[in-house]
Amino acid sequence: MRHASLAQRRAERLDPTVRGLLWSTAAGLSFVVLNTLMRGLTLQLDPFQTQFLRYLFGLLVMIPLVLRSGLASYRPRNISGQFVRGGVHTFGLFLWFSAIPHITLADTTAIGFTGPIFIMLGAAWMFGERMRWERWLAALIGFAGVLIVVAPKLSGSAGAYTLLMLASSPIFAASFLITKGLTRYERPAVIVVWQSITVTVFSLPLAVLAWQTPTVAQWFMFLICGVLGSVGHYFLARSFTVADISATQSVKFLDLVWASLLGWLIFADVPSRSTLIGGVVICASTLWIAHREARGAARDPDQASRSA
Repeated sequence: MRHASLAQRRAERLDPTVRGLLWSTAAGLSFVVLNTLMRGLTLQLDPFQTQFLRYLFGLLVMIPLVLRSGLASYRPRNISGQFVRGGVHTFGLFLWFSAIPHITLADTTAIGFTGPIFIMLGAAWMFGERMRWERWLAALIGFAGVLIVVAPKLSGSAGAYTLLMLASSPIFAASFLITKGLTRYERPAVIVVWQSITVTVFSLPLAVLAWQTPTVAQWFMFLICGVLGSVGHYFLARSFTVADISATQSVKFLDLVWASLLGWLIFADVPSRSTLIGGVVICASTLWIAHREARGAARDPDQASRSA
């Protein structure tokens, strides 16, 4: 307990942008592991049943925490905003789960990298966040790396599913922007709980249409997915509370490293040359913007305090 308290105090002394990047990195790693399990489950069960059970278990693993703190502490201040966010996220998941059984994990992750472009545009429009040239350049370089990864796949047999996965990116971006808005008056834990509630409710009808009783091993995997999903969204919400949403997006490109490694270890998906080249470009942009953000915060401490 003493060591945990010491680590927390040290973390709180970090620049808000750096803390936001660390939270975002932890969220990305959690989601890549989650996506790995999800891809395995969608190869065995109906994708929409998998979507429903993933969020149902995400809700179940949080019930003890909710009961411990009391139901009143998880009552949202704007319940309609929670359901709007849940509906938007469910639509993005509908597209995502339709495509994931047909696309490799590395390509799935790379396509998701188009999201930061939509998020940065939306953040500048909705929240008036200042878009410094470094953020734009890092995002564009990272997006160029994504094109290197994705372009060769558009002409193959999975081309339609690649485009379907691509279509989910602006939908998820809208969901994350709504989350950013909710963090102004809702605790991250409340947002995570209500996301699980709303997505579970909205996903139930499609799950019932193609229901297949899971095995014991599959039930256990859904339990792990529930934990990873809830933890990942909590990390993501924390990153949004301490830093500009646009400042945290560049680190998302590191997810390709985790996705390529896990795809190779679990599904024997050997990354193509284009994936490796694109990954180098993406990682270079990530390291560069992280360095620039740290230097900028050191030069302008008042801006760092505004971001917090």
